[in-house]
Amino acid sequence: MNQPDIDSTGYELHFESLADPCQACAFPCDAHGQVDMDRLGDAALHRYLYARAVIGRVYRLPAVRSRARR
Repeated sequence: MNQPDIDSTGYELHFESLADPCQACAFPCDAHGQVDMDRLGDAALHRYLYARAVIGRVYRLPAVRSRARR
């Protein structure tokens, strides 16, 4: 089965900081917010797992957003 390239889907899972909007982070995902953790590098994987673990304390619930095309 062909899986679409997650980087080409045009979506990201965005975690907004509760304290500082400049501390937000985002990860490529599909339209449903599913992040392919196997495709993240080590540093991004650790940031993603951390962001998920501290929802409600450091980050708001994540939102699926359209990625800006450059």
